[in-house]
Amino acid sequence: MDSALIPKGVKRCPLWKFLLFIGAVGIVLLWGVYAMFLCWFKGLNQTNMNDYYGFALWIWADLAVIAVGGGAFFTGLLRYIFGKDALKNIINYAVLIGFICYSSALLILAIDIGQPLRGWFIFWHANVHSMLTEVAFCLSCYFGVLTIEYIPLILENRQIDKVPFFHHLGHNMHEVMAVFAATGAFLSFFHQGSLGGVAGVLFGRPFSFREGIFIWPWTFFLFTWSAAACGPCFTILVTKITEKVVGKKLVKDNAIELLAKISGWMLLTYAIAKFIDTWYWATVLAPSQGFTLMDFYTNNPLYGIWILITEIAICGFVPAAILITQKGRKNPVALWIAISLAVVGVCLNRWVMVLQIMAVPVMTFDNWVLYFPSWQEVATTILPLAYGVILIAISYRYLPVFPNEAELNPMEPLPAEELVESPVDLEPDLKPVEA
Repeated sequence: MDSALIPKGVKRCPLWKFLLFIGAVGIVLLWGVYAMFLCWFKGLNQTNMNDYYGFALWIWADLAVIAVGGGAFFTGLLRYIFGKDALKNIINYAVLIGFICYSSALLILAIDIGQPLRGWFIFWHANVHSMLTEVAFCLSCYFGVLTIEYIPLILENRQIDKVPFFHHLGHNMHEVMAVFAATGAFLSFFHQGSLGGVAGVLFGRPFSFREGIFIWPWTFFLFTWSAAACGPCFTILVTKITEKVVGKKLVKDNAIELLAKISGWMLLTYAIAKFIDTWYWATVLAPSQGFTLMDFYTNNPLYGIWILITEIAICGFVPAAILITQKGRKNPVALWIAISLAVVGVCLNRWVMVLQIMAVPVMTFDNWVLYFPSWQEVATTILPLAYGVILIAISYRYLPVFPNEAELNPMEPLPAEELVESPVDLEPDLKPVEA
C-alpha cells in the first residue's frame, strides 16, 4: 500500500525506517506541543519575558522564519512572472519550504498572544493605525496563497491523481499559478517591510529608529530586500541538506546556480544599502539624539560590536562575493559557506532588531538588561523545526516534489512493484508522465 503512494520511477527507504525517523522527530514535536499547552493554559508566566523584554525569543523566531521563507515569494516571482524556466526544477520545494515557514510563523504568533481564542480580534477589531495589523492581514493572506500553491503538488500524488476530478483540478491550478505568484509577491513585499517598519518607527528606541520616505523608515525596505536576498539561499541550503540526507541529487545544477547568482547580486546590493544605512545612523542620526556608536554595544558576548561586523561584513559581503562569481557558485564548499552565512546573517539581523533594541539602555538610570529564555520558550521555538522536518519527509516520500529526481538518478533500482505494470497501468494513461 505504501509503495503505491510513492512517485513513479523513484526509490524510497523502507517503511519501517521512515516511521522510525518520523517517530524520533515526533518526540521533539511532542515536547514542543507540551510546552505550547503550558503557555496556553497557565499563561505567559511560563516565559522569562519582563517589562524590558515584551518581545523576545518567539518574535525573533517569527521574524527569522518569515525572512528565510521569503525564498518562496521571490522564487515564484522569478519563475512565473520573470519567466526563469530553469527554476521550475526547484519551485515545488521553494513553495513547500515557504508553506512550512509561514505556517510556523502563524503558530508562533498563536503561542505568543497567550490567549489564542482571541486571535480573531486582530481581524474583527483591527487597529488600522498599527503596522502589525497590516502584517497580520498580509501574513494570513499569503499563507492562504502558499496553501493554494501547495495543493496542486498534493493532487499529483499517484493515487489522488487517478481521480479525474483531482487530476483536472491540479492541472487547471497550475495554469493560473502566475496569478498567485504575483499576489504572493505583492503581499510579501508589504508584510516583510512592515515588520521592519515596526522597528524603524520606535523613536523611543534609538538603536532601531530610522528616518525614511514619507511614512516608511529605511528599515521597511531593508527587511524586504534582505528577505528577497537571503530567502533563496535558505531554499538552496535546505535542498542541499535534503540531498545529503537521502544520498541523491534532486535538483539540476543550472537551477541552483541561477538562483544562487540572482541571490548573490541581491545580497550584494542589500549589504551596500545596509552599510550606508548603518554609517548614516552611526555618524548622523544617533549623535543628533545624544548617542555614540559604542553606546549601543557592550562587552557582553550577546550584544558586542562583533555582531555588527559579523552581520554586514562576514554574513553580507563575503557570501555575496562568492555567489556573484561563477567559480564561487560552482565550488561545492564555497557554495555551502555562502548560503550558510547568508542565512545566519538575516537571522542575526532579526535578532538585533528584536532583542538588542530592548537591551540597550535609553535612560540615564538604566543598565544593560540581559534576557535568557525559559525552557518553554526554547521548546516552542524548536517545535516548528520538528514540524517542518516531518512535513518535508512526508512530502518527499509521497509527492513529486522534485520533478527531475528520476532523470538525475537513472541507475537507481526501482521497487519490485514498479517492474511489473499493474492492470491500471496497462490501460490508456490519463495523462503523459511528466519528466
